[in-house]
Amino acid sequence: MKMGGSDQNRMEDEIERLRQALDAETRACLEVQRQLDRASAEFEEFVSMAAHNLRESLRDVASFSQLMAETYAGRFDSDAGVFLERIQQGAARAQSLLTDVVDYWATGMGDRQSSRTDMEAVLRQALLSMDKQITERIAVVTHDPLPRVGGDFEILSKVLHHLIRNAIEYCGTDSPRVHISSRRDDLAWVFSVEDNGPGIEAAFQGRIFGVFKRLHGKEHPGNGLGLAYCKKAIEWQGGRMWMESTPGAGSTFYFTLPPAD
Repeated sequence: MKMGGSDQNRMEDEIERLRQALDAETRACLEVQRQLDRASAEFEEFVSMAAHNLRESLRDVASFSQLMAETYAGRFDSDAGVFLERIQQGAARAQSLLTDVVDYWATGMGDRQSSRTDMEAVLRQALLSMDKQITERIAVVTHDPLPRVGGDFEILSKVLHHLIRNAIEYCGTDSPRVHISSRRDDLAWVFSVEDNGPGIEAAFQGRIFGVFKRLHGKEHPGNGLGLAYCKKAIEWQGGRMWMESTPGAGSTFYFTLPPAD
């Protein structure tokens, strides 16, 4: 079927109109993306500067309260000593919270940095940072041979640090035991961190990865950001995280990571 000259012209005009509309929409999308990038960069700078200033202020509170405690040791009455101790504890909690908040916020910002990472070395680093807690609780941490993966060494060290620390802190027995293992599953490595703690009721398992979600009171340290950070960090590394638990039989946290090869 032949198309007449007028029909051909109308079709060409319509194609041109659609092309111009597409170009305009593309320019608008690019402008929105530039604005988002600019806003993100400004917010990143704001958070960085705010965190820096808060750290300085908290460091001053912690340092001078410690100096007062040492300088006037034995000269405070009982109430003043309690007040000063509360100041020191509050400063320490605020410093810990600020560190956790910045870590959580910073994860996922910028381009993902992934390299060939030895999970054996990652585990050694995590255990080194927890040596005091492991010794004090007389905890036993064991592991199977661990592979190399594609990921960020520092981020993965923090993930294992949080998981092992939680396993020891919330164990509830005099002999915490933690075992780390891995297995290859299709295109990913599956890691597990298993403990001998009290386990978690099914009703609470869905909320433990939430921000500022805690299942325990102030008798245990923490800010409710550790597991939220772990999940976000693992997903940023291209994996996923979940847990399985049976009350009275401990918990196992799983996460996947892409192989190094």
